[in-house]
Amino acid sequence: MTSKKSKLPLGERVKREWNRNAIVYIFLIPVLGHFIVFQIYPFILSFYLTFMDWKVIGDPEFVGLKHWKYFLSDKLAWKAIWNTVKFSAYYIVPTMGLGLILALIINSGVKSAKFFKGIFFLPVVTSFVIIAGIWGWLFKGTEAGMINYLLSFIGIEPQLFLSNSSQALAVLAGLSIFKVAGSTMIYYFAGLQSIDQQLYEAARIDGASSFKIFWTITFPLLKPIHFFVAITTTIGSFQIFDSAYLLTGGGPNYATTTIVYYLYEQGFTSLNLSYAAVLSYILFFIILVVSLIQRKYLGQESNNY
Repeated sequence: MTSKKSKLPLGERVKREWNRNAIVYIFLIPVLGHFIVFQIYPFILSFYLTFMDWKVIGDPEFVGLKHWKYFLSDKLAWKAIWNTVKFSAYYIVPTMGLGLILALIINSGVKSAKFFKGIFFLPVVTSFVIIAGIWGWLFKGTEAGMINYLLSFIGIEPQLFLSNSSQALAVLAGLSIFKVAGSTMIYYFAGLQSIDQQLYEAARIDGASSFKIFWTITFPLLKPIHFFVAITTTIGSFQIFDSAYLLTGGGPNYATTTIVYYLYEQGFTSLNLSYAAVLSYILFFIILVVSLIQRKYLGQESNNY
């Protein structure tokens, strides 16, 4: 069946759309301009730099795939990627688990729930530099460190912690978990508040235990929150930089040199901006692949809400 109304020319349709929503587009112009200047343009420029040799001084020189080939043989870059993967393993699941536990505590109707919510959320709004300083004091690798002092009461020898290649990365992961668990708690608390209470009442009438109610009702209905938190914590774990910069300087023996820390050293210490751009795209591709995998297994449509 042919339409009774003839299709308007493109110019006329654009004109009508502008007349209908002109004020919306006017307010979008600054946002769009900011996005192009500070997001799109740097993204394209950094990709262009991967094929150039430029160390700030002088003109860029085209070198083709030189930096990409160098990355394949750069053992330190691969070690940095492996360190980042290990950090993610230490960080993602504990962060999600602790956030869920804190949210369950707050949602259980415990007395002074608002007070505890504020206490749990306090590290999120506290300066990371302050928290890192406290963490460094707690895990000082001498008898003066608080953790070593407490361990002495149960007969454990003082640990080096941040000066130990096998312990430093886990200590940094603990710092990050402590810092962000409060925000994860808020996400899970919002999810818990949205679950229909009638489901719990029906389960209790049927004689279900508290654990069974959690495992068959609460946990599955929080699937959208699991997906969101998994994505955000994964991206955050692969971008870890500040704790290594403040506490270990990438050491000892490169044990805490993550991909972002290595990128920083290449770009701002060695002024090898072209190779730093290559590393930034490697990081982008890793996060993209991991996010797509998470979406495949955690991000399916859910009709539970």
